[in-house]
Amino acid sequence: MSILTLDKKMQEIAEKVQHGQRLTMEDGLYLFETPDLLSVAQLANQVNEKKNGKNVYFIENMYINPTNVCEATCSFCHFKRKEGEEGAYTMSMDELLHYVEHRWNDNVREFHIVGGHNDQVPFDYYLDTIRTLKKHYPNCTIKAYTGAEIEFFARISGLSMEEVLKELIKAGLDTLPGGGAEILTERYRLKMSPDKASTDQWLYAHELAHGLGLKTHATMLYGSIETEEERLIHMDRLRQLQDKTNGFMVFIPLAVQPKSVSASLKRRTSAFDDMRTLAISRLMLDNFDHIKAYWINIGVQLTQMALTFGSSDIHGTLIEERISHSAGATTSQGITRDELVHLIKGANKKPIERDTFYNIIKEY
Repeated sequence: MSILTLDKKMQEIAEKVQHGQRLTMEDGLYLFETPDLLSVAQLANQVNEKKNGKNVYFIENMYINPTNVCEATCSFCHFKRKEGEEGAYTMSMDELLHYVEHRWNDNVREFHIVGGHNDQVPFDYYLDTIRTLKKHYPNCTIKAYTGAEIEFFARISGLSMEEVLKELIKAGLDTLPGGGAEILTERYRLKMSPDKASTDQWLYAHELAHGLGLKTHATMLYGSIETEEERLIHMDRLRQLQDKTNGFMVFIPLAVQPKSVSASLKRRTSAFDDMRTLAISRLMLDNFDHIKAYWINIGVQLTQMALTFGSSDIHGTLIEERISHSAGATTSQGITRDELVHLIKGANKKPIERDTFYNIIKEY
């Protein structure tokens, strides 16, 4: 497929992509700056279709946030509460089961568990959360605790990060979600999430998990103070670790959500930035199988567009997502399987219901 452009640099990048050559930081910066967004999209779609054909994946999943009490002070978060503050909660195991029972259906394949860094409870609380769910729902995959939470658990337990992971796996952990990465540069982290895991600690948590046999996820929270170069540094650090371990299944760019649902357009990422970032992610992360368009953040219609900008996954039915919505996401908190199938077919792609590990459950 030829890229119809007179731009010499875009032609060079297109040739690299078509010959499977890795793009450089300089290439990535050019892709962020070029006004020729449709050529960037065309290239990303070409790479995705080479990897995944017309397949677009989704999963029936349930979000669980066992506690919103958190010691950290991340400037982008509106979910956290301090112990004793109005709205603060920590679920007991009975409350956890009650929460799941009232939202459960037999098609749910994954519990996605993320919460606050609650230092008012011991590490055993986090282990018991997994044990309880695994006992009552043995066939449901446990996707729990970010790389930043792994570092936090090590601090409150006195265990090493590797020991923490081994205990979690013993309790029934199947995979780590990709959260807590934000932007993997120290300039960003010192300003935006100074109390959480460093760049190296987050990467190390996933490297350890891969070494222990877990496949994991990776995210990037874009649209605040980071530069375009920092987005590319973030992608490159993930790419380097993937070269080493091949343990990441998917990359998920997440648009920062403003504090209020009624926040102005000026406080949200633009549609152009969302689509460009997804497409560049597909082009830079040549060793990742999947790039996910997270409909909770960018909305269902942009998600449909993203399927021609390099995305092969649109996440899941997501029963009651809270974290993005507490920060001003305007989307619904859940979506039906029929709606996801309709969305994918509307982009002339093939809907594939999957499990956590991209095994096919059903083709539509």
